Amino acid sequence: MTAMRAGVATDIGAVRGTNQDSHLVQGRVFAVADGMGGHSAGEVASGIAVTALAGLAELESVGVDEVKQHVAKANADILATASREPDKAGMGTTLTGLCLIEVGGTPHWAVFNLGDSRVYRFHDGAVEQLTADHSEVADLVRAGRITEPQARAHPARMVLTKALGTADAEPEIRVLPVVAGERFLLCSDGLTGELSDAEIAERLGAEDDPQTLADALVGAAVAAGGRDNVTVVVVDNAVSMAGPAARTAPRKEPGT
Repeated sequence: MTAMRAGVATDIGAVRGTNQDSHLVQGRVFAVADGMGGHSAGEVASGIAVTALAGLAELESVGVDEVKQHVAKANADILATASREPDKAGMGTTLTGLCLIEVGGTPHWAVFNLGDSRVYRFHDGAVEQLTADHSEVADLVRAGRITEPQARAHPARMVLTKALGTADAEPEIRVLPVVAGERFLLCSDGLTGELSDAEIAERLGAEDDPQTLADALVGAAVAAGGRDNVTVVVVDNAVSMAGPAARTAPRKEPGT
């Protein structure tokens, strides 16, 4: 069984006119989506994505296949809405998330993503980025053609190679065992565009309460420039025991 605590914070930032990020904290599933496609369409796309994922919280048992099915539903719903409503043509969204699943009758985490929103894991003082960005600059960094500092200012840094609302909407999924005392950070690139990994890592270990940490991270990103919408979900796993992954009750999201 697991005992999870979560904190959520989001901000429009200092430049954008609307907040096109959406988030989900419901039962076994946590997600952040960063919409794109115009003034209102990005908000619609990210909202569709997290709504589709919320269905995972209603299932008695979840595995990797169910995660893939709900991500596929999110993509289909976005494409269908864009087809029906011409002003939303071309809309899309990143999606990154964390879901408690069962593997061999024991609880595991499924970490999934499309685009450049991220999931980090903090445990025993160490931070690991669990997701790989799906973007042109990330491909250049992995190929050794540019450095991480160069990527932050590269003109193609906003160009994604995967997203919901496109033909290539197959999520990248990692499956990890559940470990007591671990902390996860899910975030849109409004956070990572303003704070370095070192700054994020320092803050992850400096605050016990996940809601206080989420507020502090978003506040720091806005104070550093706030050039984009910024959304953060912090998930703490306090207890881990062998056995079936328990179905957790849906919880009300902070601020709703």
